[in-house]
Amino acid sequence: MIKSLNTAATGMKAQQTNMDTIAHNMANVSTTGFKKSRAEFEDLIYQTQKEPGATTGNLSRSPTGVQVGLGVKTSAIARDYMQGSTKLTQAPFDLEIQGKGFFMVQLPNGEIGYTRDGSFKKDADGVIKDSNGHILMPGITIPQNTTQVEIAGDGAVRVIQGYDAEVETVGQIELANFVNPAGLKGVGKNVFIPTRSSGKPQQGVPGQNQMGMLAQGQLEQSNVNIVDEMVNMITAQRAYESNSKVIQASDQMLQYVNGLR
Repeated sequence: MIKSLNTAATGMKAQQTNMDTIAHNMANVSTTGFKKSRAEFEDLIYQTQKEPGATTGNLSRSPTGVQVGLGVKTSAIARDYMQGSTKLTQAPFDLEIQGKGFFMVQLPNGEIGYTRDGSFKKDADGVIKDSNGHILMPGITIPQNTTQVEIAGDGAVRVIQGYDAEVETVGQIELANFVNPAGLKGVGKNVFIPTRSSGKPQQGVPGQNQMGMLAQGQLEQSNVNIVDEMVNMITAQRAYESNSKVIQASDQMLQYVNGLR
């Protein structure tokens, strides 16, 4: 009975992690550029009472053996980089990546972070930054007397200064991509940093080397589907409840055993 108690406990713990992941997805259903996650599980080691193929008599072997599983654990929480829906804003510094790639921003410690959140703004000096003040890399400064800003699909930033002036290119937005984006480490504020699992960033101009194109005046929304998450939440809740029932049943069986005279 003790085995079933511990086994069911591992199931409850795994479903708690699953519910935490679902809750995080649902909490970020309106977060720009957010990518949903899913919990993945694996079974624990087995207690082998009889090896598969073990000899059971003269010229006979066991076809299956006897192995008792000891539960489950969370093996990974994988991030899904499926493209989110589009929200039109008409703001000149709102950018959406249509396809693969990440914007590069400079973090306070000087490290480069990577994000799908394209809600950029210019500060008092005309420098383009994200909502947390991280500078979009490579750095681009918009002249003070600019009357119109155009950001092309290939990342070229063009401005018109004053009236009846010619179009001038003031910068080039570049994107970065990774061999394994799922290996990126989230550090909050819609920012990821590379790890040994993700590989090194591969920079390029939008539209080249399998990079996505940019779209001005619109944003990529979260790719969380609230209906799917509700279904996942119900499934996790029922799985948690079922494991708790196993613990209750095991406890009752132990009570019967302890009550024998």
